[in-house]
Amino acid sequence: MIVVLKPNVAQEKEERLIEWFKGMGLGVHISTGEYQTVLGLIGDTAKVDMEMIDSLDIVDSVKRVSETFKCCNRKFHPEDTVVSIGDVRVGGGNFCMIAGPCSVENEDQIISVAKSVKAAGANLLRGGAFKPRTSPYDFQGLKAEGLELLKIARKETGLPIVTEIMSIADLDLFSDIDVLQVGTRNMQNFDLLKELGQTGKPILLKRGLANTLKELLMSAEYIMSSGNENVILCERGIRTFSDYLRNTLDLSAIPMLHELSHLPIIVDPSHATGIARMVPPMAMAATAGGCDGLIIEVHNDPPHALCDGAQSLTPEEYAELAKKIKAIREVVA
Repeated sequence: MIVVLKPNVAQEKEERLIEWFKGMGLGVHISTGEYQTVLGLIGDTAKVDMEMIDSLDIVDSVKRVSETFKCCNRKFHPEDTVVSIGDVRVGGGNFCMIAGPCSVENEDQIISVAKSVKAAGANLLRGGAFKPRTSPYDFQGLKAEGLELLKIARKETGLPIVTEIMSIADLDLFSDIDVLQVGTRNMQNFDLLKELGQTGKPILLKRGLANTLKELLMSAEYIMSSGNENVILCERGIRTFSDYLRNTLDLSAIPMLHELSHLPIIVDPSHATGIARMVPPMAMAATAGGCDGLIIEVHNDPPHALCDGAQSLTPEEYAELAKKIKAIREVVA
């Protein structure tokens, strides 16, 4: 249920109403906009008398919400959420460029790539330390050592770090990581999502390769209902009957997620296509489609990359793409 308050309501009256709702055993999600405050009631609202609430002098309107996701629902929070990562802002008209290698391989590699993507305009550095691979024989990442190398690259460049966490058991290792990524395979690892909901850290939540938008939003709900509202959604392609690309990039997810949710949405054209030459056109299409940022794989030597070299851009290719993205952003704006 959503209760929209009238403008300029006295704080004392608003607090009394909120306490009354809490006394009924309801959770209250408060969204304060420029002109109105929206109270999202979470729990068993069947016992709430809508007509009585609507008759209060501080209430503008009352309506029920049929969707099962509440915290991330735009009806509960009409204005865009802006996630802050140091000086970087994601969402609400702020466009974020995240770039770096699929896997951290050594110190020279990660520092070299970090410097090149920063020079091209990237805001955050991505790099995998813990790598979930389909084959148990593929490179699994440097793990804790990889995290330390990312921190060295951050110190060298000032770029905040984005890297994937796979297990609750590793949570302590990520205490100094700026953005924790939940990969496609863990989108419905609900125990992990609940733990991440208690960290307060920005979470980059990737859509599962066979999951619906509603399921993605319900996973975001697990994080937010546990107390963490710093969630960034990521469309990274879904599995279809396409036989030439690794996945199918669902560009229609961008406007639909913006309609359904207030959370920022970024796009990963690297994993969506699996082919480096397909990344630039899909990145430009996603930008024109209204995404809040891009996460792109960049490697200084793609043919010899230990992971996903086929989909990685060179630093020179990334710099050229970044110029085109900037031009599209100016047109769209």
